[in-house]
Amino acid sequence: MRANRWFTPWLLVLPALVWLVAFSLWPSINTVRLSFTNASPLGGVSRWVGLQNFQTLLADPQVWEALLNSVVYMAICLPLLTVLPLLMAVLVQQKLPGIAFFRTAYYTPVIASAVVVGLIWNWILDDRGVINEMAQSLGIVHGSIPFLTDRWLLLFSAISLTVWKGLGYYMIIFLAALGNVGKDLHEAAALDGAGAVRRFWSVTMPGVRGTMTLVGILVCVSALRVFSELYILTNGTGGPGGQDNSIVMLIQQYARGFTGNLGYASALSLLLFVVTLIPMLALARINSRADR
Repeated sequence: MRANRWFTPWLLVLPALVWLVAFSLWPSINTVRLSFTNASPLGGVSRWVGLQNFQTLLADPQVWEALLNSVVYMAICLPLLTVLPLLMAVLVQQKLPGIAFFRTAYYTPVIASAVVVGLIWNWILDDRGVINEMAQSLGIVHGSIPFLTDRWLLLFSAISLTVWKGLGYYMIIFLAALGNVGKDLHEAAALDGAGAVRRFWSVTMPGVRGTMTLVGILVCVSALRVFSELYILTNGTGGPGGQDNSIVMLIQQYARGFTGNLGYASALSLLLFVVTLIPMLALARINSRADR
């Protein structure tokens, strides 16, 4: 029987390569190209403008506000969605009566539609929503709390929604990682007199450090690319005066419609890529130093 030809393995991976080039590599390259033009959604002749889009971007106060919102979003979500899911995973890992119910309950927000969840939170946080009605009926406040109209309260409300919806997802990741932490290490630490807190810091945390780095990177990328939560809570307006826009919301605003500016939106996309790359490299660097 004739031996397999050299190109046989390439034929097997060809469909995946075509998909990668068509829907990932080429759009990325095209985004870089468009960022130096004044292209529009309807196509036509686009003019090369050089660095003009980036100069406009750096002088645009909306971009700096959106960047601040994204950084604040990431700074709050990173510790909450790294530590809380780990604690939840340690809790639901215990063999307790009814623990399967809590595992399901914690994961339910993950599979719920982001749009549906956002609309529910919009209804809850509205000036005449559940929280305001309860707070006023109990005499805690006399007026409505502006969850959806105050710049920072709106941002923190969106952060709360992101944290609530993401807890179960990252909990599952930590549950898988905890399964690889040897029980003999916990037993040895317990024999040496280490309590539950000491075992958590000395055995559990080192055992899932790599997973914590992975979760941290996922949280940073997700927080910097936030869109659905802010879009739904602000009804697509970006909050009062557009002060709660994220970078992705600005990209959507500039690129949409027949008169959109794809060139400027592409420049914003490159800015988002660079901003997202920074915390990823920082976390990877911290993890590599810890492994030494």
